[in-house]
Amino acid sequence: MVEHVLLVEVFVTLFVIMDPVGTVPIFLSLTAGRSPATARRAAWQAVAVSFLVITLFAFFGQQIFNYLHISLPALQCAGGLLLLLVALELLTGKEEEHKASGDANIALVPLGTPLLAGPGAIVATMLFVQDIDDWASGISVALGIVAVHLALWAAMRYSLPILRLIRESGVLLVTRIAGLLLSAIAVQLVADAVRAFIAGEG
Repeated sequence: MVEHVLLVEVFVTLFVIMDPVGTVPIFLSLTAGRSPATARRAAWQAVAVSFLVITLFAFFGQQIFNYLHISLPALQCAGGLLLLLVALELLTGKEEEHKASGDANIALVPLGTPLLAGPGAIVATMLFVQDIDDWASGISVALGIVAVHLALWAAMRYSLPILRLIRESGVLLVTRIAGLLLSAIAVQLVADAVRAFIAGEG
């Protein structure tokens, strides 16, 4: 038995936070110059890493935070600073360092985490897990998380034909746009963290 309202709520919430469509230009810029097979592998690796991180925090997130004395604003700020470093490399044309550092590197960081499995997605998942009170609600939350990750994989996997179409000049444009978007996300994460610290939530 599945609680359809909860399933839709989980899917829509995580879809908006993790933003499969907004991930596409960043994915294209980070995989530019790689073979299609390598880019496809990076897509499923990033989704697998994100799913693993989200699942880990769903089960053990509160215990991890309590044990390490980590607050949510601290996690947000760390994620924002990491994304800002990647965004600056994309904006200044130094993203080749990511391309030269191996396939798994971009799939793990920054794609898998903190871009996909970022502070927002982690906290939203932890809140949904706290509301689980029976098998039906548990299955609904699990299916919602799986569905979002399938959407993420599909968005990245089927964005590859775009990369072949826009060619090198288009890739450069997409890279700069991705850097701008990523820097905005990063600054917003840091700003939210600072506001939370000031409000005494840290």
